[in-house]
Amino acid sequence: MDLLNVSEMVAAHARLRPADPGAKDSRRALSFAQWDERASRLAAALHGLGLAKGDRVGILAYNCVEWMEIYVALARAGLVAVPLNFRLVTPEIEYILEHCEARAVIVQDALLDRVEPLRGRLTAMAGRFIHFGSPVAPGGWAGYEALMAAAPAQAPQAAVLPSEPWAFMYTSGTTGRPKGAVRSHAGSALIALATALDMGFTREDRALLVMPMCHANSLYFSFTFTYLGAAVVIDDRGSFDPEALLATFERERISFTSLVPTHYVTVLALPEDVRAKYDVSSVRRLMISSAPARRDTKLAAMAYFRNAGLYELYGSTEAGWVTLLRPHEQLDKLGSVGREWVGTGPVRILDGEGNEVPDGEVGELHSRTPFVFDGYWKDPQKTAEAFRGAWCSVGDMAYRDAQGYIHLVDRKSNMIISGGENIYPSEVEAVLAAHAAVREVAVIGVPDPKWGESVRAVVVCRDGHRVTEAELIDWCRERLAGYKRPKQVVFVGESDLPRTATGKIQHRILRSRAVAQAAETD
Repeated sequence: MDLLNVSEMVAAHARLRPADPGAKDSRRALSFAQWDERASRLAAALHGLGLAKGDRVGILAYNCVEWMEIYVALARAGLVAVPLNFRLVTPEIEYILEHCEARAVIVQDALLDRVEPLRGRLTAMAGRFIHFGSPVAPGGWAGYEALMAAAPAQAPQAAVLPSEPWAFMYTSGTTGRPKGAVRSHAGSALIALATALDMGFTREDRALLVMPMCHANSLYFSFTFTYLGAAVVIDDRGSFDPEALLATFERERISFTSLVPTHYVTVLALPEDVRAKYDVSSVRRLMISSAPARRDTKLAAMAYFRNAGLYELYGSTEAGWVTLLRPHEQLDKLGSVGREWVGTGPVRILDGEGNEVPDGEVGELHSRTPFVFDGYWKDPQKTAEAFRGAWCSVGDMAYRDAQGYIHLVDRKSNMIISGGENIYPSEVEAVLAAHAAVREVAVIGVPDPKWGESVRAVVVCRDGHRVTEAELIDWCRERLAGYKRPKQVVFVGESDLPRTATGKIQHRILRSRAVAQAAETD
């Protein structure tokens, strides 16, 4: 069972194909042999700082090859990775580090200012604040490279059981304080193997990681390729650049990447002559996930990436992958997130009493996967709420059609109740998104003295288009029942939509803003 540990997988590839490329970013490339040695040195260095099996280590960095080294080194040392979202501010980072009882943190220099104020307060980590990115260590910080240079080139693999934790993945906190989802070595290995099986990846593939490496999407996909012995390329630009992405596809001969719908929209908005400059024929598989994808976006992506099969994924940090819409199903089942992955149990759609609802009716989606999380750290109540027996839910509402395909409706927490009627924002958003002038839209419920809540649409217009509130409400009039139609439309810039690290619009924050604005005018 040792091979369920990514550390052992890297070590195996280092023995079998030491010179083969393992991971790289724009600054540095690692063969499997180099990756293995650096992971050993880092594991030994962390033990030398007094860390013991099971201790938690925070990681705060933008995308870079160091993530791959750190994840493997922690697995080798029997330590637990706690990835931190680089968008978090200091109090949020402090909460997570205290909550998980971290005993060390590794921080990229560009983000040191987020953690430096905590050095005097987090005394359990004294002497174990580690930085990387420059050769000079700031006062009170240990240098990542210096620690590795002083450590032995070989470090023994810790005696880690497959069932033991490898990572605490803190949720984005869209419904409150972030919760630490405990991911085991076995679960992480099984999701990698299921991904390779269902999507047909091989050692010849070359993956590009664009999504944040602190997030489950990149963590799960990256080590799928590591298990196979395939190369991973990391997009380490500070912000998304659609033309640079196409250049990377061509230069690195990328065969796979996973992107959110906003990424595709931005790429497809490039002038046609710019897109035509780049050879993207190496791209064989594309994933779209983490947010609803518009029909026109998916059709345009399939037309541009002619050699690539387009997949759409539904999953969560807690459950892992749940459903997959495969390339041959795209045209017939656009709007669905597909059926279950290889190895997962059938999805259940349950009402509030835990009974299965008939096909076509909306209920709460529950899944049973072999790679489900082991619960929330130090939160038995939330853990119990996430499960009905072996079936896990993160509060997504959905229905199953007659052919067994799953259609997401919305998060339970996003549901609007107006005059006693349930309104799912995603249904209203889909209607508004079909208008030619609408680039992005989020629909929320705002307090209403008569109806309890009323529907408000927050809209970003496409460049060069203008539309009025009245025009959009009229657009909905022909397409939605009266109680679902927006009573208000607010126009904002793209940067005004609060998002998670993976691009999901945070409806909770929009609602909080609306409530605060209403209070100011009362």
